Amino acid sequence: MKAKKYCLIAAVLLVAAACDMKINPEGGTITGEQKDQLAAAEPGKMQSEINGLYAKLIQVGSISAWAGSDRHYDFGYPAACMMFDASGMDAPSENSGYNWFLPQQQYTDRAANSANSYFLWNLFYSHAKGANDIIRVIDPDTDDPTLRAYLGQALAARAFDYEHLVQIYQFTGKGRENDLAIPIVTERTPADSINNNPRATVASVHQFIIDDLTRAISLLTDFDRRGRKECINRQVAYGLRARANLLAERWDSAAADARRAIAGNTPYTIAEVSKPAFNNIAADAWIWGCAITENNDAVLTGIINFPAHMCSLTGNGYSPGFAGRYINKNLWEQIPDDDVRKGWWTDTTLLSPHLDATWTITYNGEKYNLVDWFQFQAPYLNVKFGPYQDIYNNPTNACDFPLMRVEEMILLRAEALAMSGNTTEASQILTDFITAYRQPSYTTAATTPEDLRDEIWFQRRVELWGEGFSLFDLKRLKKPLLRANANYPGNVSFDLPAEAPILLWLIPESEINANRGIQENNPVVPVPHP
Repeated sequence: MKAKKYCLIAAVLLVAAACDMKINPEGGTITGEQKDQLAAAEPGKMQSEINGLYAKLIQVGSISAWAGSDRHYDFGYPAACMMFDASGMDAPSENSGYNWFLPQQQYTDRAANSANSYFLWNLFYSHAKGANDIIRVIDPDTDDPTLRAYLGQALAARAFDYEHLVQIYQFTGKGRENDLAIPIVTERTPADSINNNPRATVASVHQFIIDDLTRAISLLTDFDRRGRKECINRQVAYGLRARANLLAERWDSAAADARRAIAGNTPYTIAEVSKPAFNNIAADAWIWGCAITENNDAVLTGIINFPAHMCSLTGNGYSPGFAGRYINKNLWEQIPDDDVRKGWWTDTTLLSPHLDATWTITYNGEKYNLVDWFQFQAPYLNVKFGPYQDIYNNPTNACDFPLMRVEEMILLRAEALAMSGNTTEASQILTDFITAYRQPSYTTAATTPEDLRDEIWFQRRVELWGEGFSLFDLKRLKKPLLRANANYPGNVSFDLPAEAPILLWLIPESEINANRGIQENNPVVPVPHP
């Protein structure tokens, strides 16, 4: 057992205490005194409220008081992305007691009394509450440029939450418009209506998201975030609306918004992704991200953070020795050998051309190579995400997390153009991106909208692996989940049909009990088995 593994045990004992919070998952309202204080404040004084919105996305210990103990998946939005990916078919991991995302892989978390279900509900509704509190105290017709920027950021942040909530608790797309999704809580929702608030339809939630983002785009016209890429600017709002329009199958609008979101950013180059990366918000490819410092609470815990679970080269974490994160071998085998992304995972020899295979470390007089020290255990291990400061064995897990990359917007635009019937332009955009930035020899034979969409889906599965997109793509494209005959542990090597009910999480029991407006939860179905 290596020294870094002892650090893991020590870190468990040194976890920072969670904030003492009284949580109302649906949001509730701020007090009249708080409202008066905020309304009377100078515009610059409200910056802390906006900062709080971004901090909440990376909050650690949000449900510790509710759950009665620390949960090592409780580190905000990056953890939610790991839950989404673990529920899909592209990110197998070990059947280990150290795997905090095993319930999603097994689907044992699809229960109304599950702490995992409560974590997701609380994450997005409490974040939306923070947005509502800001929206409520700003005059919607204000001419003050600072207040307009605050209002625009809050509206876009709320839309971001509802984009996730609608996909977590319902299927979307054509034919699903009238299905019940989730309750909508706005800054105008009366306090006495919070506990009698029914589930809105998918179409209603979609329109709510679009309306928020359209207002945000207008309000953020003159906002300059001055290099603070953790903040939402107009470009981010366009990207969020592109996602919403894609989800609602509004193809022309999705393509137009994605084009606007792309402006000014360029993808990672082949050289930049020929080594572990995706850990620094300063990368030009990042449109939006979570900026994480060494003093962030999640970092100070040692192991309750994204790199501890996902980075195979960290000096302090679960991965890979306790719970490695892999790619579905069937997907990896489809990646051409000359595609730079194939090296984002190890091959059958447990190595990747992107790793420094000469790296060694001496401990207690014994020399270890990279594979032995980091305890690589099986092929197809993820080495996509680099350690902090790109230093192998760095025990500090202060890596930034991507929320929106230009590569996603390029692929989104290509898909939307293909589905609107503009297959020639879609194919050209796809080919230009892949040949310039990933695989110079790339060509595609896809010509129909459906074939192009499937090709783009493959590219999304590879490009955005580990960033929280795979399950939602599976659902919106109505694809079956295919794990059999791959590298999943035997007890989770099952297939599921498209739109299998168990792909939906259940609304938490605490919300069902508190909100009499919800007449029906999502269906309870048996846990699948091979």
